[in-house]
Amino acid sequence: MSYQIAIDGPAGAGKSTIAKIVAAKKGFIYVDTGAMYRAMAVHMIRTDTDPKDEKAVDSSSQTADISLKYVEGAQHVFLNGEDVTGYLRTEETGNMASLVSKYPSVRSRLVALQKEIALTNDIVMDGRDIGTVVLPDADVKIYLTASSKVRAQRRYDELVTKGQDADINKIEEDIIARDHQDMTREVSPLKKADDAIEIDSSYMTIDEVADRILSLIK
Repeated sequence: MSYQIAIDGPAGAGKSTIAKIVAAKKGFIYVDTGAMYRAMAVHMIRTDTDPKDEKAVDSSSQTADISLKYVEGAQHVFLNGEDVTGYLRTEETGNMASLVSKYPSVRSRLVALQKEIALTNDIVMDGRDIGTVVLPDADVKIYLTASSKVRAQRRYDELVTKGQDADINKIEEDIIARDHQDMTREVSPLKKADDAIEIDSSYMTIDEVADRILSLIK
């Protein structure tokens, strides 16, 4: 039997960073579901698919082959054989991912792959619907959140560090809009599982959050 840790929460709460640390400390495999949805978004952008046209999205999703591979110890995401890891963190990709992930065809395609990975590996998986849909029987479920202001500041700092121009007010507006979209979509909306433990990371360090989750696993 595999051991499963599910971490859900809104964009910018630190899910991926925390999940990677927990996975490394436990010797588990980290599955970045958000990166898989972002890879699908890259595919939609490249195929010039209208995210408002469900039929077009359904059709385009069938031609996207998405896989995860470890390259020199780091997880990379491949789209139709090409390493697209470097294209995943743009604002355009993030916004497109939020738009197309609401469609059943996109979600069912990726959820099936995620479930398959979890059956045969000890994993830490993060996303929006891991504890509620993908791994409803996970051994530990975490709902990781933070205020929109704190999440916007983190994203702003990240962009500035990379030498990119950024408007913190616009970033917070996008975060609030994305939260609303993720929480109100018909298929697998973002919500806290009934048996998940909520952690607000607004005023916690990365190590404090990781240690809290590791103590819960113990």
